[in-house]
Amino acid sequence: MESVSDVNSLVKPGEPVQTHPWSRYVALGDSFTEGIGDPEPQNPGGFRGWADRVAEELGRGHEDFAYANLAIRGRLLQQIVDEQIAPCLELQPDLVSISAGGNDLIRPGGDPDLLAEKLDAAVQELGSGGATVVLFNGPDTASSVLGRIRGKVAIYNENLRTVAARHDAIIADMWSLRQLADPRMWDEDRLHFSPLGHHTIAMMVLEALNVQHTLEPLVPKPLPVRTWREARSSDLVWAREYFVPWVIRRLRHRSSGDGITPKRPTPGPVFGPNGTMLPRG
Repeated sequence: MESVSDVNSLVKPGEPVQTHPWSRYVALGDSFTEGIGDPEPQNPGGFRGWADRVAEELGRGHEDFAYANLAIRGRLLQQIVDEQIAPCLELQPDLVSISAGGNDLIRPGGDPDLLAEKLDAAVQELGSGGATVVLFNGPDTASSVLGRIRGKVAIYNENLRTVAARHDAIIADMWSLRQLADPRMWDEDRLHFSPLGHHTIAMMVLEALNVQHTLEPLVPKPLPVRTWREARSSDLVWAREYFVPWVIRRLRHRSSGDGITPKRPTPGPVFGPNGTMLPRG
């Protein structure tokens, strides 16, 4: 896969918009695909995210392009299969992305082999009508608060490559996206991506689809060196505001997505971040 910094993928001024074969894109998944961490009050649901950013680019110069996003935060893989696949197929997409299993792997007992078996059946169903299916593997969690599950993520990723090969699906390779090791790519909760992270992931997805785009790589400034005391204080704030509430929800068998509905349940034209229709040419 090309690097997200590959200038050959950028649409240069005056160039015609590149054609692609897709006219209806449906995104499935959890908070990652819903766009949590990338707030945009004018967007449906109040978040933008990598999937919206990808759809914005795919919609440029394609008058009939439509996009729906069925993802809901907190969903486990089986919930995504049970709640989102049938509505997705009813929309008759020719491009589908599915990112699922991350919430399962975080939980004790999350089995990367069993999860891959479930996802294999889901991908077969999603691609049965000829749609292009995009799968996401997990990012390398070595330098994050999720470092303890790195081994399970690596096993799951290898299984996903087998699933993709079986069904001629496309892998959006998060593990190889080394830019995600930069703390600026992550939201303050350290579990979701920041706007810069979503932007960088959108670039990677478009390049995995071999679609030229107008997104430019953003190079974050180096983080200032923090003292031990500052770093420790930051960790305590994070634990109090994010980690402890997350643990309590798990113990109570609750999800952050309880009561939430999909932000884009039906396909429609894609609007830019300011609420204006994207240019068609």
